[in-house]
Amino acid sequence: MTKPKGFEKPIGFRDYTPHVVSKLRMIERNVLECMERWGYRQIITPTIEYYDTVGVASSTSDRKLFKLLNSRGTTLVLRSDLTAPIARVVSSMLKDEPLPLRLSYHANVFRSIEEEAGREAEFFQTGVELVGDDSPEADAEVVALAIASLQAAGVSSFKIAMGHMGFLNGLLEEVIPGQTEEQEQLKEGLLGRDYVGYRQSIEALHLEPEQKERLEAILRLRGGKEICTHANELSSSAEAAQSIAHLCAVFEVLEAYGVSEHVLIDLTMIGDFSYYTGMTFEGYAAELGSPVCSGGRYDNLLQQFGRALPATGFALKTNRIIDGVHGIRIEEKKSVRIEYSPERRAEALNEAARLRSLGQNVVTSLLHEEKGEASGHGSVTEQDEQVIIYGTQKGGK
Repeated sequence: MTKPKGFEKPIGFRDYTPHVVSKLRMIERNVLECMERWGYRQIITPTIEYYDTVGVASSTSDRKLFKLLNSRGTTLVLRSDLTAPIARVVSSMLKDEPLPLRLSYHANVFRSIEEEAGREAEFFQTGVELVGDDSPEADAEVVALAIASLQAAGVSSFKIAMGHMGFLNGLLEEVIPGQTEEQEQLKEGLLGRDYVGYRQSIEALHLEPEQKERLEAILRLRGGKEICTHANELSSSAEAAQSIAHLCAVFEVLEAYGVSEHVLIDLTMIGDFSYYTGMTFEGYAAELGSPVCSGGRYDNLLQQFGRALPATGFALKTNRIIDGVHGIRIEEKKSVRIEYSPERRAEALNEAARLRSLGQNVVTSLLHEEKGEASGHGSVTEQDEQVIIYGTQKGGK
């Protein structure tokens, strides 16, 4: 095994230069302020959690968790998302707070990855959880807030693709009842956007032409409100019908918010089907092919912490916005540099304090000897900064 060089870092981790940090902090500040205006209060949870509680409850697969042992031999994990830790807090420290709860967060999360180009093991998420409300109004609020948050983050051109887990579950159980393994394989194809593989899985089932057509037809269920009618024609399942009714009610609320032009109904959108229980969605920026936000309803999570409550939420994939979306422009604030001779140190530092109190960025330094021969108090401009000199005449006057 080769010893790492002094400048190397683990694969999947990155350094953030000052300009990138400025962009990250601006996005974080703008988005959290947006969420606060919608009534969401910020929460912070530990970076490290117990594997047997938060780790097993997380939506992240076990092989992608960073695990470590403490001094007592207890297995811990670096948090892989914020939803499971927040569910733990809601079920304990916030159990007496009135419902629904609206919580926001911004934090780094960790997921062990294959050594592939472009994959990150540590990244930032900014998001919300709305706990204690299972209505279409709650799901619509989360989607509308996701839209507002993307705009606050500087993402100007995007689409939200919105689906529902219940429709696919109902359709599959109607067409291939009881075939759990085959149903999971079809879901895997949709989850990975592998539509060729999805069709191949259908072919392998040797279905009747009518059954085959119904399973393939789901790939065409993408569009506006009219998709609700087409979906109801495709399945007579009670679960599917109830899911479509909920999804269309969400869309109607989004119309009332005035944001439905950003949303399309996509019934191939199922999110992590082992985790989400209802409406799911992903947001795609025009500049990127991969999602910049994702979310949905996860009504079964909190009962793992002893408090059965419905919940919905989303997270912005902040790193993708930083790297791939150019809506946020950071204007470098011009600074003032004050240079001074030893004799005028107190005067110069007092002026620096005054300028900082006015919001100005100020850097101070002791004069080089050749500059120290300048007389009195001077001011010049060097490139992007103003330089103020507090010097003395030669001879110490």
